[in-house]
Amino acid sequence: MASQRAIQRTCIRGFTRRGISTTARRDADFTHAVIGGGVVGLAIARQLQGRDGASTVLIERHGTVGTETSSRNSEVIHAGLYYGPDSQKTPLCIKGKSMLYDLCAKHSIPHRNTGKWIVAQDDTQFKALEGIHTFSKQVDVPTRFLSKEEAQRREPDVRAEAGVLESTSTGIVDSHSLMQFLEGDFENRGGICAFKSPVVHVSPIDSGRGGWEVTTKTADGEESTITAETLINSAGLAAIPISNMILPPERHRKPFYAKGTYYSYAVSKPKPSTLVYPAPIPGHGGLGTHLTLDMAGRIRFGPDVEWTDDPSDYTPNRANLSAALDDIQSYLPGIDREAIDLDYVGIRPKLGRASATSGGKGFVDFWIEKEDGFEGFVNLLGIESPGLTSCLAIAEKVEGLVYR
Repeated sequence: MASQRAIQRTCIRGFTRRGISTTARRDADFTHAVIGGGVVGLAIARQLQGRDGASTVLIERHGTVGTETSSRNSEVIHAGLYYGPDSQKTPLCIKGKSMLYDLCAKHSIPHRNTGKWIVAQDDTQFKALEGIHTFSKQVDVPTRFLSKEEAQRREPDVRAEAGVLESTSTGIVDSHSLMQFLEGDFENRGGICAFKSPVVHVSPIDSGRGGWEVTTKTADGEESTITAETLINSAGLAAIPISNMILPPERHRKPFYAKGTYYSYAVSKPKPSTLVYPAPIPGHGGLGTHLTLDMAGRIRFGPDVEWTDDPSDYTPNRANLSAALDDIQSYLPGIDREAIDLDYVGIRPKLGRASATSGGKGFVDFWIEKEDGFEGFVNLLGIESPGLTSCLAIAEKVEGLVYR
């Protein structure tokens, strides 16, 4: 049998039929195959590879991890305030937040507990803050109202005519450093990354009872197939197309893609030291044009929302810039409008054209389920925000589904 190192070199270019475990049930090449090398797929692969006797392959269509949604977002560690009491998002975000802070501290992954201000400019928006504060107490997420004096002293450039609700557990993380750690730890545990391996076909063997066949195609058109005992679909923007390869036509879904343009700020002032979000406006959905910081302290605004049928379209769009500037100036009146310009684009996988927040009408939750009729298959669909925050908790949940 070839050495694991030799097999890993082969798998990076494309799959091999040779297994790496003589004890794997059903004579499969791997115990687990995880499709998708974003932050959630990495966390899942790492978690599964930690089991005794596991042999996990992480299948990624690009040449490196985290090149899509995972690296094109606000890099916020969310508190868990917006998703409703009965959603999967709320407990996974809250648990994942704690796990992520612990992991980053333990392994020196750059992060910072910045806190976040949610600001209201009128009575309607202030009622929204009161609703968020009430919900935060129900789910044990720390929030508090600031007095006008404290708000003015701490962030004199921020306007909040009706009030400020502070989320003290919100923060930011260097998503690239996080993914680099997860990838390295996964490989140190014996896992294999198969890059440049887009999935073209998936076949359950005896409805999954005999395992799974996964076929990928290399850049030169050559196909390779491996077998795995279990299959995890964590393919992000490609998750619904992968799911539709497996499930019968009556269970197929239509993918929706929310393209969001972010905006840069070219001058140093005003420069808040905390994240600033407008209060949610009832009936509008979303969280407005919010202000976030990166680990270097640079300000960025956004994202806006533009629906697209092309999940590879990363061209920034100027169409919403004027409206974004008005939104930003409502809470940061001293902003230099001329210094704000297009920056980068992120695309979020959606299960429908509905708000990702509020937990109310139109809300669409994470789909993290074992699919009926298919043994050993866990399907993850619509993993958008707060997926980065929740990644470690999602990994634990998937492990529980695989081994229950």
